[in-house]
Amino acid sequence: MSEPPGATLAPEAPSAADEPPKPLAAQRVQPLRRPGRWIATAVVLVLVAQFAHGLVTNPFYQWDRWGYWFLRPTILDGLVITLEVTAYSAVLGLIGGVLLALARLSKSPVLRAVSWTYVWALRSIPLIVVLLFLYNFSALYKTLSVGVPFGPAFFSFDESKLATDMVIAVVGLSLNEAAYAAEVVRGGILSVDQGQHEAAAALGLPKGYQFRRIVFPQALRSIIPNYVNQLIGLIKSTSLVFYVSLLDLFGTAQSMGSTYPGDIVPLLLVVTVWYLILTSVVSVIQFYVERYYARGATRSLPPTPWQKLRAGLTDLRARVRREAAV
Repeated sequence: MSEPPGATLAPEAPSAADEPPKPLAAQRVQPLRRPGRWIATAVVLVLVAQFAHGLVTNPFYQWDRWGYWFLRPTILDGLVITLEVTAYSAVLGLIGGVLLALARLSKSPVLRAVSWTYVWALRSIPLIVVLLFLYNFSALYKTLSVGVPFGPAFFSFDESKLATDMVIAVVGLSLNEAAYAAEVVRGGILSVDQGQHEAAAALGLPKGYQFRRIVFPQALRSIIPNYVNQLIGLIKSTSLVFYVSLLDLFGTAQSMGSTYPGDIVPLLLVVTVWYLILTSVVSVIQFYVERYYARGATRSLPPTPWQKLRAGLTDLRARVRREAAV
């Protein structure tokens, strides 16, 4: 249809498609609403606040008595014994675990059978039974001798004099720890790619050198996290040496609780805090050891807690600046 002479067309209203785009600073991406997450977070915060309030205000905990006992010399002496037993048992248990793992992986059917039987038996028997059995071992064998089997003995010694409380505790924990460490080490060795073994064999390297320089360093990436869990369990297992008359940290607290029955709860809290400190230190060491052996296996090393904190603060400042600019 033609327009009349002299008529002008009215300008059309601009459409949404013709509007210029907003600058990126003015555009905001709305986050997805997650009410369930906010509700769960609120419930957890309320429960944590209630627990902390009860922990601080409940007079039954007797925090003043906790402060009195925490650094007492008798408690620290028990702590030193706990550390000694843990250190000796961890080293001996790891050495025994490596030997048992190599026996399980050997081609000798005798070594495989003996290693499997040892691991099966020690993982089946409770640790407290092992300790009590060793504690009463002198009733079965009053003397121990070394010599020709079914023949004359070169020398003998009194088992009751050799087996002190510390020796019984270390031997019992080491025997138990070796059974679990053997499976950890064996799993770590099996986790190494078979191509590494084939490449080392193709170079003509001796078996011992292959294991020390190629297989075992790679297996450590799998062994360390699992064995550190075992080490944390070992620290807590030292509390059982109280039953073989060795006054470690827990045994000292039990003994003091018998003398001061009104301080049983503060003494248990002292033991709890010290075990938390010990396991936390081991966990920190585990992180840095894992980070060290992760070199070459990952493109970038995992950030340290300090690096995570700095990155979080940097992101927070950047977010605040963006909000202020809007």
